[in-house]
Amino acid sequence: MAGGMAIQADTKDYGGKITMFVLMTCLVAATGGLIFGYDLGISGGVTSMDVFLEKFFPSVYKKMQDDTGKTNQYCKFDSQLLTSFTSSLYIAALVASFAASITTRIFGRKVSMLTGGIIFLVGSALNGAATNVTMLILGRILLGIGVGYANQSVPVYLSEMAPAKLRGALNMGFQLAITIGILAANLVNYGTSKIKGGYGWRVSLALAAVPAIIMTVGAIFLPDTPNSLLERGHQEKAKTMLQKIRGNQDVEEEFQDLLEASEAAKKIEHPWRNILQPRYRPQLIMSIMIPFFQQFTGINVIMFYAPVLFKTIGFGDDAALMSAVITGLVNMFATFVSIGTVDRVGRRMLFLEGGIQMLICQILVGVILGIKFGVEGVGSMSKSSSYLVLFLICAYVAAFAWSWGPLGWLVPSEIFPLEIRSAGQAINVSVNMFFTFIIAQAFLTMLCHMKFGLFFFFGGFVLIMTLFIFFFLPETKNVPIEEMNNIWKKHWFWGKYIPDDAIIGVHHTSAKVFDY
Repeated sequence: MAGGMAIQADTKDYGGKITMFVLMTCLVAATGGLIFGYDLGISGGVTSMDVFLEKFFPSVYKKMQDDTGKTNQYCKFDSQLLTSFTSSLYIAALVASFAASITTRIFGRKVSMLTGGIIFLVGSALNGAATNVTMLILGRILLGIGVGYANQSVPVYLSEMAPAKLRGALNMGFQLAITIGILAANLVNYGTSKIKGGYGWRVSLALAAVPAIIMTVGAIFLPDTPNSLLERGHQEKAKTMLQKIRGNQDVEEEFQDLLEASEAAKKIEHPWRNILQPRYRPQLIMSIMIPFFQQFTGINVIMFYAPVLFKTIGFGDDAALMSAVITGLVNMFATFVSIGTVDRVGRRMLFLEGGIQMLICQILVGVILGIKFGVEGVGSMSKSSSYLVLFLICAYVAAFAWSWGPLGWLVPSEIFPLEIRSAGQAINVSVNMFFTFIIAQAFLTMLCHMKFGLFFFFGGFVLIMTLFIFFFLPETKNVPIEEMNNIWKKHWFWGKYIPDDAIIGVHHTSAKVFDY
């Protein structure tokens, strides 16, 4: 049997309308992505501000002021303390995602969102008022706890509220909010860098309170999902909510499938132990490999350190921050491409096209930096070469923004059966945050030692992940979330892991198999 096989099983269409209620609740819930996006964008800009570096990281500031031409361009920002400021958030988010899993399962998705928003708010206040590195890192840890809670609960909430035929587009509201947060942070950094008096960095860090307030207030008014209500034993409320979000009183068939999934879930006393069973092997592997690969695309190298990177290759302070704004704009608008196509062309097509485009861009950037700076990292770059690198980075960001960016959150959130959904999403978030931490902590040192080869390093991973998707990910578009096991059962490799009793609401119809 061919390895590159996509399977589209016959699945139910429960009908129902696309209601304004669903659109509004998904829009509000998706704002949870703002806090993650703002943080991704803000830290790189702040760490390229001279006033901030002079106050908290004087050794880096001293290297930046060395204009003798003998300083290795790749190593100017190499400081473990500086990277600890950026990456401490992601270890905190990793740990918090496990606590969020328990909160999400016992108290519901909206309580997790509310908790995350409040803790993030406290962290932003602490960062804005920081007088030493300890306060800075403690604030980052609180921000990380907030991010862990939000990233664990929001994608699950969106996948459960959305009808199957629009689940991809509505879930991608989370990724769109991340890109808006990144863009907002880049614009704020550009503006605050102009503030006289040396306190612009405080404004940048403290303004993280704005997305936190939006998410917190929004979470207060959000309804619970039918799946979450059933999971906590509120059958009548769940049915009423399902009727409301589908805009239809006749939801009996879908409700019975949800009820069946919920009853199966209640028999599972230890989701963390059960997720290791062979019947959940496809979902477990995907929840580990997809977030792992998402980080090894190298995207957070660009998002964390875009101003630093552009400053390194020859852009001035203002130009470096403005270049980061440009990549932020590309990131946001390219996400709309994904929103408009994900439920039509499917997840696999976007994954594969995005991977090929990213690979080409990374190889070309590596070649240009290698020619201009060489192995010694000493040299300069002409304006035309700098703009070419900026163009290639924008093309790379665009490819990520319509593929691995949104799909890295969408696919893991839609594939888990209810009984292990909270645990599965916690694994997804924790793996994502762990490797975000590793990349953030290691990037500036890797840039110093691997130099232009760093882009070939990430390019190699992009090639591997594209092949992984081609062979091992079945198409999940338009499949009701509680019937996802049907897809795995018919996959050439994963089918042997899925027992017959794992198929919910299945009608013995033939599967359509498309062999690429």
